[in-house]
Parts: sequence; structure tokens; C-alpha cells
Amino acid sequence: MASLYPPSVISRSGEILEVVEAIRTRRAKRAISDKQVEGEKIDSLVEAVRLSASCFNNQPWRIVVCNGKDALEAVKGAIAKGNVWATRAPVIMVVASKPSDDCQLNDRRDYYLFSTGLAIGQLELRATELGLIAHPIAGYDPLKAKELLGIPAEYVIITFVIIGYPSGDDSLLSDKQKASEPTRPERKPIGENFFLDKWGNPFH
Repeated sequence: MASLYPPSVISRSGEILEVVEAIRTRRAKRAISDKQVEGEKIDSLVEAVRLSASCFNNQPWRIVVCNGKDALEAVKGAIAKGNVWATRAPVIMVVASKPSDDCQLNDRRDYYLFSTGLAIGQLELRATELGLIAHPIAGYDPLKAKELLGIPAEYVIITFVIIGYPSGDDSLLSDKQKASEPTRPERKPIGENFFLDKWGNPFH
């Protein structure tokens, strides 16, 4: 029987990945190599974000792609100690937005975070197809990062996306991080956060 999902790209291992396989394979791993990421792959990640959906096509994300030596050294200085593993990354994308760049509707529906999150989710899947890790983190000093990268004060730095090839070297990981590296963290049962027809009525 033919697959419902059309083949996408050839992965680093030479295998053809499909969207569903990228979803299953994606992991926010921390053991990352300092090997340089090819420019065409960085361009492909940027294109994955650029083509993402957003409210009224506002495209509210603003991303500083830190790839040069000076920019990387600067932004790594804003990373929290618990994310020291990320300092090995050859590419870090600093993702920012602000409420007025996207839909602002009633009942506190500020869409800038949602739209930007969709775009980074799309980037993660494209990175997986390309044999890369793309790991968004929240552990950093946003004020320091704004100063270092010239990001205007009114913007919210939503995440740093740590990008690079997987590595077998876990020397920068804590014991807890090493323990979690081999297997995907458990997901909640579907019935806990998916409801059918009415809030609280479990989907399964």
C-alpha cells in the first residue's frame, strides 16, 4: 500500500525521510558536535521558518542567525550554566518577536508566540530531515542577549535554537542530562490532555 505521506529529502544517513518519520525521529538531544553546519543547510532551515503559517501571514518572527565566531562567542555568554552543553554549537538562532507584530484579538489572544512557535516546530522537523539537532532552550539571559545582538528592547526573545550535528561526546552534559539522552521522554496519555466534543471528556 502506498504511503499517505510523500517522500521529502534524503537524510544524512542516505535514507528518505517522510514527514511522519521526522516527527517520530525528532529529539531535543544535547550531545552536539562542533562540526560546522553547511551553509545550504542553514539556508534550508531559514526557508522552513519563512514558509511557516502565521496569523494573517504576519510572519512575526525575527531571527538572528549566529554563525560567525564573534557572534557565537557573544551569544554563548548569555547561556545559563545548566545549558553549558549548548556552548559547543556551531549555529545558534536567537528567536524574537513582539505582540504588535502579529494578531492581537479579544480574550488575550496575542498570536505572536503561537505563530513563532509554529515556525520553530517546522524548523525542528526540517533539521531532523537534514540529520541535525535543533534544540530550543529557555535557559539564557534575555537582557544580555538583546544588548549583545542589538535586539530592540520591545522585543521578546522567545528562545535560542541550538543547532548542530549529533555527537557521541556527552562530556558537557550533567548526570541527569546523560540519563535522559538515550530515550525520548514519556508523553502524557492521550486522555489526559485531549478531549472529545467537550472539555474533560477524554478523547480515548
